[in-house]
Amino acid sequence: MSTKLVLGLGGTVDYEIDWDSGVIEELIAEYAIRASELDQGIPIETERDLLVVLLAFVRDGAGGERFVASSALIETFAARFSKRITLGGTCVRAAIGMRVLGITCTLHLVSIDDHVRRLLPEGCDYISSAQRDTTDPHLIVQFAQGARVDSGDIHLVAPHPNRTIFTNDPPNRELVLSSQLGATLRDADVFMVSGFNVIQDAQTLATRLQQLLAAMGELPPHAVVFYEDAGYHVPELSTMVRERLVERIDVYSMNEEEMQSYLGREVDLLDADELRAALGEVHAMIPAAALVVHGKYWAVAIGERAEEFRAALRGGIVMASTRYLHGDGFTEQDYRAVEALAIHERGAEVASRLESSLGGGVCAVAALVLETDSPTTIGLGDTFVGGFIAALSR
Repeated sequence: MSTKLVLGLGGTVDYEIDWDSGVIEELIAEYAIRASELDQGIPIETERDLLVVLLAFVRDGAGGERFVASSALIETFAARFSKRITLGGTCVRAAIGMRVLGITCTLHLVSIDDHVRRLLPEGCDYISSAQRDTTDPHLIVQFAQGARVDSGDIHLVAPHPNRTIFTNDPPNRELVLSSQLGATLRDADVFMVSGFNVIQDAQTLATRLQQLLAAMGELPPHAVVFYEDAGYHVPELSTMVRERLVERIDVYSMNEEEMQSYLGREVDLLDADELRAALGEVHAMIPAAALVVHGKYWAVAIGERAEEFRAALRGGIVMASTRYLHGDGFTEQDYRAVEALAIHERGAEVASRLESSLGGGVCAVAALVLETDSPTTIGLGDTFVGGFIAALSR
């Protein structure tokens, strides 16, 4: 079993639906939804609620992840559209991206079914805590910049491309750890942790953190622990994760939306002064050895070990950019071509100003110029993680 790179803690089966404004507009009329109702934050107990939340995300050009009342609701909504069945979860999508470069890993899974067995990347091993086959799909709705919705008094044009995730996934919500995890970590060089954001019960989370820390006690001293943050279904539980894990994490990573969620405000991502202040505030909340924030213009590490990860930041940018341009099934040839693309000038300017103003405690790498009429916005953060870890492994 290959245990040099161990990625966890849970994968998913995803329904990726194709955007169809006509279907969306028919549903708006059927449910008599008005523009004043659109709200990202309402509980999602019915298909109507799901549509109200989705439209709010499209209006804002924003991405996010939301909990829904049942998997049956996801099945009902997805059946209205053409869809693809893929695998998700940060660890699995990262592994899929790494495999393009010939890099394999061991995955920790909490659920299994025939979709997972069929679609896991070739050559990757897995351990699993699942006792039986289950399927609880995640619904992923991707929309392009300029996607339009016109129905009743709702007239939307998406200002940015993005994706929204809807889920009710009991195995990931419980996130039971495999009894094999500790032994699997004994010769790991990198251990990637993600998935706590789906847990909704404080006691369950406390138990899993205790079990994880015990398993991590088996890691060799040189191992790098990478944590990828995500949108918490119960936001206040993120504090428990930070407090329990931050001292054991070498790289604490998040995307630009999650950074702004911690701050409770929007940040001008191309204003170096505003960004410097924002990064400082988040690092004060999360004093990791290297806090990484990745976004569409740059990827930044801040902290005492930031400079160690310059090549890894670049690797993450290139792999996420390749997925953005080429979608599922990108090749190593695609990756190498993207490596040669021009640097984003405004991103480079911000990166330079951050490094000159913050000194040795920051490493900033500019993103690339990406031009396509059909971008892939699903799984970009997960693929960034894959590119980051692939660069570490080299």
